[in-house]
Amino acid sequence: MTRSDELIILHTTKFSDNAVVVHTLSREYGRRGFIVRRPRMSLFLPLNIVEAEITESGKSRLFLARNFSCDCALNGIRNNISKNCMTLFLSEVLFKTIKEEAREEGLYEWCRSRILLLDAIEKDFANFHLLFLLELARQLGFAPEEYDLLPFSGEYREQLSKLVKLPFSEAMLIPLSGESRNAMAEILIRYLEFHCESAININSLAVLREIFV
Repeated sequence: MTRSDELIILHTTKFSDNAVVVHTLSREYGRRGFIVRRPRMSLFLPLNIVEAEITESGKSRLFLARNFSCDCALNGIRNNISKNCMTLFLSEVLFKTIKEEAREEGLYEWCRSRILLLDAIEKDFANFHLLFLLELARQLGFAPEEYDLLPFSGEYREQLSKLVKLPFSEAMLIPLSGESRNAMAEILIRYLEFHCESAININSLAVLREIFV
């Protein structure tokens, strides 16, 4: 059976000399990898939103994806190095946090809306990834309150409390140093690890440290 679906790109891994597995998030399949033959890698940048034809197989868990198209150019992200680094970080978090074939209700719609929001914001987006992590925890059912973060927050208790309590538009404007943002990102990853009950080693966190200094 073949169907068309919209996919959010999370990660790619080599499958063979002329094929990759593209790990994605979608409404229909949740978090799932698809085999793509003779891939055009420019389509598979982190958090790209693409359309594809999916051919399901009764013999393999790995379905085939082909005939990709991209209706969301995301020029606001791709033309900004800081936003590009954020998408690298956030896509890795999603890839390592959401379990394979998991279908959390509303997760795809929320993620898609947040990608488009990051694309549209022209300034004052340095706190975006922190709020994304908090919202991701809510989407996964953890619903963090101020007291939930206390065991992890250390000296950043006050700043994290503001992030949790303030409306999104106000939380985006909280003045934070680069050191604080980096430390708070690590705190929120530890919080996600605790609730996911598995280690989440985010390699791209080092990239964020270079941006927010």
